[in-house]
Amino acid sequence: MVIDFIADYYNNIEHYPVLSQVKPGYLRHLLPRSAPLAAEPIEEIIKDIETHIIPGITHWQHPAHFAYFPCTASTAGILGELLTAGLNVVGFSWVASPAATELEAIVMDWLGELLNLPKPFLFSGNGGGVIMGTTCEALLATLVAARDRKLAEIGEGEIGIGKLVVYCSDQTHCAFAKAAKIVGIKQGNVRVVPASKTTSFGLCPDELVRAVRSDRDRGLVPLFLCATVGTTPTAAVDPLLPLCRVAREHDIWVHVDAAYAGAACVCPEFRHVIDGVEGADSFSLNAHKWFLTTLDCCCLWVKDPSALRKSLSTNPEYLRNQASDEGGVIDYKDWQVTLSRRFRCLKLWMVLRSNGVANLRNFLRSHVRMAEAFEKLVAEDARFEIVVPRRFSMVCFRMVAGARHDGVANLVNKKLLESINGSGRVFMTHAVAGGIYMLRLAVGATLTEARHVAEAWKVVREQADAMDVEGIVGC
Repeated sequence: MVIDFIADYYNNIEHYPVLSQVKPGYLRHLLPRSAPLAAEPIEEIIKDIETHIIPGITHWQHPAHFAYFPCTASTAGILGELLTAGLNVVGFSWVASPAATELEAIVMDWLGELLNLPKPFLFSGNGGGVIMGTTCEALLATLVAARDRKLAEIGEGEIGIGKLVVYCSDQTHCAFAKAAKIVGIKQGNVRVVPASKTTSFGLCPDELVRAVRSDRDRGLVPLFLCATVGTTPTAAVDPLLPLCRVAREHDIWVHVDAAYAGAACVCPEFRHVIDGVEGADSFSLNAHKWFLTTLDCCCLWVKDPSALRKSLSTNPEYLRNQASDEGGVIDYKDWQVTLSRRFRCLKLWMVLRSNGVANLRNFLRSHVRMAEAFEKLVAEDARFEIVVPRRFSMVCFRMVAGARHDGVANLVNKKLLESINGSGRVFMTHAVAGGIYMLRLAVGATLTEARHVAEAWKVVREQADAMDVEGIVGC
């Protein structure tokens, strides 16, 4: 019954408004105040899902979901998730489930080779990969490893950690600042380097050099750089090659966050965006974003797995076993913050096998073509402008007609986005970069076709036609 429900949901998904139309607190008025004492039939539970839960769902798999970044699903990914839940193993060590550990190592080398990652990131080159839940976990794990390695050099304690400085741009995901806070980096030592339109909102190496030298002159210790390939606001690409050169000169750990755009690098024509990754220490992408693998599945590769293990290992007596003691196996509990872990690699393995590399590349390229088509439509309408050149499958644009300056344009576009999303036919989100409020159309949902992108532009135009720009400006 549940499988039939899911199948029917996908068959009818276009009939739902993309963005949920409910008001905060709606569900508490519909459900009982306490859990049932007696068991209830599955028919009644599914009925409540249909009548109470579905109206409160923002439909991420809707083909007109263009907000945030995609969170793709596929038959293979869903079935892999079902198998993972059905087997329900806890693969914290090799002996706890040998297949879970060994398959993960194999799949991570498979995917690393598809990305053409340098061999030192692969198990075959003395590095290695691990699957975590999200980029937040990957950032936390690598920051802890970098912190402990540096403190071993300069001395631990409050004085030592108080000197550590981490670097990012003002386009870097907020997860980085959160992870830095958790590992004990002082808020004032999170160095946010401004990016600008002149560098297409990528992190400028010269600005990084100035920030690092300034910190060194004050007796601080540069620790960590988070470089991004495909930033959340504009899909900007930080230039890895020169940034890694700066980092190498100052002994800074470099993590490359390619959560969204990393998947595109399996296509040879996009691989150049991570040129220079050989100078980084760690690299991650989210297969659940744009690689047909259901949430959650963050793939992290590191050149020096021992750095993770030194910081994150736990070896209580009750977990000891011969295989681990002999040191010839991987115990993934020592690569991550949590002890327990899911059999996530099973769904990624199924996605790779069920689709094949050729079909996965075609899937990614189809979304890029759709974004190119949308970009062209925007460019043909004099009322709008492309704020930054399209990257991958995301278009950043805004309405400029009737706006005398950016402040007015920002207000106009905020109202435009509200009306677009209020239609229920499309869901987009916004970004602000360089003081410019822009609309983001991120193509990536598995079911999206060219007609859905054309319809999205139709909705944008209709809402723009209906706007009283002069009235907004006057207010």
